[in-house]
Amino acid sequence: MRWEGLFADLEGQLAAEERRELDSEVAERTRRERALVDLTARLLAGVGTEVSLLVEGGRSLTGTLSDVGDGWLLLGDGGRERLLPLHAVVTLTGLPPHADPGRTARRFGLGHALRVLARDRATVAVALAGGTSLVGTVDVVGSDHLVLAEHPDGEPRRRENVRAVSVVPFAALRVVESRR
Repeated sequence: MRWEGLFADLEGQLAAEERRELDSEVAERTRRERALVDLTARLLAGVGTEVSLLVEGGRSLTGTLSDVGDGWLLLGDGGRERLLPLHAVVTLTGLPPHADPGRTARRFGLGHALRVLARDRATVAVALAGGTSLVGTVDVVGSDHLVLAEHPDGEPRRRENVRAVSVVPFAALRVVESRR
């Protein structure tokens, strides 16, 4: 009887040790898998949800995460849409806790997204690093900059309305808001 109790105790200890090792391995694999998830994958899981974000410079925005691309996200808020370079986003709140491996981001980058605005001749408000804002029409989009014809909000881009033509590096962009 004594031996049976001793063997049962040893068997229990071995089972407990095996369980601890398995739990440890599962935890390590989970950490490794989470380490492979990038921000774009987390954003893709949140498409269609309401998010709040803080933009570099202290501006807070809330809206529906509409789209995600290579280095940018699109935030909808009623009738307005805001294009944000990912480098300008400081924090995000409201994203789902897990990534969505079944979705992929748009393959085109920030420049291509801005070219759509230039093609449509849309009036935009551009928030820049340092808190400056410009309003106008995107005339040209280069590989790392845009050219903005500044004019009053609500007025069309016509030669007589243009107050200045500014070259804006992508690195200075914080928010590009459509004024449609």
